[in-house]
Amino acid sequence: MKILLKNGQIYDGTGNKPYIGSVLIEDEKIVKVAKDILEDVDKTYDLEGLSLSSGFIDAHSHNDWYAIKKEPLPYFKPFINQGITTFVTGNCGLSQAGFEKNSPYIKNIGGGLFSHKDTTKEYGDIGAFFEAIHKNNPCNIAALIGHCSVRAGLIGLENKPLTQEEEEKMLNILEKALEDGACGISLGLMYEPGLYADTKELKKVSELCIKYDKPLTIHPRANSAVSMAYPELFGRSHLLRAVDELVEISKSTNLKLQYSHAIFVGRRSFKDKDEFLSIIHKLGEEGVEVGFDIYHELMGVSVITVILPTWYQAMDLKEREKPINKLKLWLLCKASSKLLGFGFNDIEIAYIGEGYEEFEGKTVHEIGKELNKSDLDTYLYLCEKSDFKGRVNMKPYSTEEIISELSKEDRCIYMTDAWVEDKGVQNPAIYDCFPKFLRASLLGKGDNMEKTIRKMTGQTSDRFSLKGRGYIKEGYFGDITIFNEEKLKNTLPDQKKAFGIEQVFINGKLVLEKGLLDEEALKTSGHAVKSISERRIK
Repeated sequence: MKILLKNGQIYDGTGNKPYIGSVLIEDEKIVKVAKDILEDVDKTYDLEGLSLSSGFIDAHSHNDWYAIKKEPLPYFKPFINQGITTFVTGNCGLSQAGFEKNSPYIKNIGGGLFSHKDTTKEYGDIGAFFEAIHKNNPCNIAALIGHCSVRAGLIGLENKPLTQEEEEKMLNILEKALEDGACGISLGLMYEPGLYADTKELKKVSELCIKYDKPLTIHPRANSAVSMAYPELFGRSHLLRAVDELVEISKSTNLKLQYSHAIFVGRRSFKDKDEFLSIIHKLGEEGVEVGFDIYHELMGVSVITVILPTWYQAMDLKEREKPINKLKLWLLCKASSKLLGFGFNDIEIAYIGEGYEEFEGKTVHEIGKELNKSDLDTYLYLCEKSDFKGRVNMKPYSTEEIISELSKEDRCIYMTDAWVEDKGVQNPAIYDCFPKFLRASLLGKGDNMEKTIRKMTGQTSDRFSLKGRGYIKEGYFGDITIFNEEKLKNTLPDQKKAFGIEQVFINGKLVLEKGLLDEEALKTSGHAVKSISERRIK
């Protein structure tokens, strides 16, 4: 099958200025890129007035968990609508793969956010995972191997240092995954059991990444001025202490260090942005191949217990009801709220459980007014009704000004950090995160268009060694996103739908045209993307 895309404005992924030209796709690959192409083809699309680039790559995703669903398409539809064709998955230490078949701890894997429910199988080996999803999935999937998943698969969620034997086994599993095509290792230092790993253990993990010339992506211990990660409420911001730990892990190395989701949770954290950038720049100057990723949203998704101390959760109902414990919790919440610049009016309920749909989309404060309860009592009521497993959307995680500044940084790439939930309020990033980056660029609020598109294509491909992806070049796979810059610029975002994306090709298959998805083509359009590094240190 030969397809000709002609007269389009081409952003080739290099960061160079766009140009008017044509692209010839034959079967899965781009076979010719030129100003004019005169050749007999099966189908021609005249793109006059439209722009095209390589398909967008979501640099921080958890869609490895959804690629193995029995029916994966519903979990990928909104991302395809916004022009995303490839995902870097397995982030925050929480990869779907990374455990032995007979592990008794498989249910501990996923950090309470993800599970193997309704999946075709549990794929502990990343090679088996790649084999299962190749041409059996809507989109292209690259995968990090998660340190949390591997550690949990070995010893569960125990808070203890690894024995020498356990550590060797963990490192062997991680290394085999890198050999089998994982695009790096991810850490989740805010999640069990990653939060129990000491610096010595983390340095040994980082050495594997250096050996294979692949990134170490890190969800830090804290993204806010105050957190549960450190006992001291005062002094140096917890967010910056967490960054200091990354400096300790990577200093004096050429590690590819990828700081996951550069967010600043709570208004008191916004002031940390300048020092965060200063540390990133200094690391780069010292030889660390450091980068970070952002999404174009002011909020994020978390579990409802994110601000609830573990000592309270561990109590039985009788203990929780004691006035002294309620007072202690109230004082802690008050202090934390003041130190964070964050309150119950900033916590929106996404999902509590069956029968509580009336609370979805409302803040804890709004629900409290309806129930005639205090904010704290309302929050505890919602925690208990959800069996401490509810889901919330929280803000602020950033500001428009911070996103604008960070998006222009050369070390920044773009992502969604979003997934489709079966019930409740969705994370808005599933709908239009990437179009918003493009819109900001066209309105002069982001980086220029050629660099913006590079950050969501070629730069991300280079970062994770995704061979054959991210560029409009001969011999590369036919992942192509076609977009209308006028629509991108003039459409109001945040309407729970994508905008400005006209067509999407995945591996040469047209899967989206005029807002309609080809569901039959999408059953087999996606590839498993194994990471190939050419600089492995022997």
